[in-house]
Amino acid sequence: MVANQPIPPKGGSLFGSTTIVWEDAYKGPNIMWRVPRNIRLNDNIVVREDEIAVFFRDGKVLAYIDRPDRYSLTSLNAPIVGGLVKALSGVQQQAEVYYLQKRIFDGKFGSSEPYVFRDPDFGLVSLRVYGSYRWRLQAADVFITQFVGTFGAASSADVEGRLRDQMVILVYNTLGKLKDQGMRVTDLASQLQTIEQAVLGFAPQHFGALGVEVQQIQGLSINLPDEVQKAVNTRSQMGVLGVNYLQYQAGQAMTTAAANQGGAAGALAGAGVGLGAGMGLGYGMSGQMGGMYGGGGPSTPCPKCGALIPPGTRFCPSCGTPVGAAPAAATPTVACPKCGQPVPASSKFCPSCGAAMAPPAPPAAPAPRTCPKCHETVTGSGKFCPNCGTQLPT
Repeated sequence: MVANQPIPPKGGSLFGSTTIVWEDAYKGPNIMWRVPRNIRLNDNIVVREDEIAVFFRDGKVLAYIDRPDRYSLTSLNAPIVGGLVKALSGVQQQAEVYYLQKRIFDGKFGSSEPYVFRDPDFGLVSLRVYGSYRWRLQAADVFITQFVGTFGAASSADVEGRLRDQMVILVYNTLGKLKDQGMRVTDLASQLQTIEQAVLGFAPQHFGALGVEVQQIQGLSINLPDEVQKAVNTRSQMGVLGVNYLQYQAGQAMTTAAANQGGAAGALAGAGVGLGAGMGLGYGMSGQMGGMYGGGGPSTPCPKCGALIPPGTRFCPSCGTPVGAAPAAATPTVACPKCGQPVPASSKFCPSCGAAMAPPAPPAAPAPRTCPKCHETVTGSGKFCPNCGTQLPT
């Protein structure tokens, strides 16, 4: 923002006078340009609409001109430059001239050192801030006195670095004041616009001493350490689910365990255990699942995969099994003749002790019946008498 390029002379005289103009080719993004040589009597100073010419000597401002015109240091219009003509009357009485631009400039800032934010929940947290701002010159004499006289600014990097450091200090001071008003680390992400407006509100008293006006703060970013950011994200998820930390951790552990199962069955079981058991047990157990799904009553486990099924659901969301399907008929069992354990009736050996099971007894033959008409003895299970065709009693 500070230009020190030489300029070609715009004219001369027998007395060595020069017309001084800040060439457009040398202006660019620069806020300030120092005339390469000290001015003398008979020199001409050209000031345009967007410029201010400041006369500076011995660490202080002698005068400045902010009205566009051509000014001769030997003209009778000396009151415009105050007592400058008188100050330059001697041979050694010379002064520097600085040109300043009136237009608006854009700058960026970022913290090189972290700001320690004391949070009631997370303790001491190191923050780093980044952003951009829009500013312009407010008081030419104060700007020259501070940057040239006090800080010795002589290059673009000097001015930009000073403004950047002051902007970071302003943001840090604002965060400290907001913290005293109750702002916490968990509020920073959602309150960035509020913080920007607060920074802009404190800017006049901070930058007024430098002769600078900050007009806009934008793109503010506040970075947290990774471990603190993860904790903030966890707390946000806990708030959405309405659970405490232990419930949240239990749910995460169950979901992770289910995700690690392999194969197609593992994929189905992972969905059931991760969604059903993980959220059901970890996030408030089975009673809370009804509220999460928006239905009444407790959830029931799927008879096939074990995933919890919301009340009112007809099919398991994990494996598609119909919830209301009738269970398979119970397998008939017989007692083992050796150990007494129940054994499926079709088994040849006891699965508990290995003893041979007795073969099932053949079904008993039906008792013989007498035909009520012909009195013939009829065997078997037929319903009619094979002799006369009369229906037999059951």
